Amino acid sequence: MDIQTAALRFGITFLLAFIFGIERQREHKPVGFGTFSFVSVGSCGLALVATDLYSNNPLPLLAAIVTGIGFLGAGALIKTTDKIFGFTTAASIWLFAIIGLIVGVGEYNIALMIYILVWIVIIVDKILQIKGIGSYQKKLIITTKNMITEQEVDKLFDEFKTKHKLIGVEMDKTNNKSNLIYLIEGTRDNINKLAKKLYEQKWLASVKSE
Repeated sequence: MDIQTAALRFGITFLLAFIFGIERQREHKPVGFGTFSFVSVGSCGLALVATDLYSNNPLPLLAAIVTGIGFLGAGALIKTTDKIFGFTTAASIWLFAIIGLIVGVGEYNIALMIYILVWIVIIVDKILQIKGIGSYQKKLIITTKNMITEQEVDKLFDEFKTKHKLIGVEMDKTNNKSNLIYLIEGTRDNINKLAKKLYEQKWLASVKSE
């Protein structure tokens, strides 16, 4: 394969993954443009090698890419005692490996169609979140200036109708501080209102969402 064709396929793959990854990073998702770019470009590179060196039967090497990326996607899942979050992120990692692979073998039209469908899903998901249809999950890390009870925080969650689960507690008795880690679920609007309400509390030192 000539260098111009390889460079074109790498460039297309990188651009598609980079644009999507930047959007995910702006949304503060656990996986950003770096991961999507690496996964896609790596898959594209292996696809180029597979079709160049094993032109008669590149499928075994291509199949290994799909299987291997599945393990990386599994690392994006967040598991609690009763729920698992991060399926969209895990699926998107796997899908962008497929896009890189497809571009690598030269099937540009199929890769473009998949990419367009990915963006349709993302845009529809954003519209549904704005309209309050479906749920939106965040991990919330609340640092307090002084020791407070869990019930005091629960009142705020109940006020904005957000489901919540306390998944971690760190107590600093020396400095009279505590870190409360929650998984919260609700509409984007209610979660944003909750964050503003938290900032009004005198006992709050800081709040971080992931």
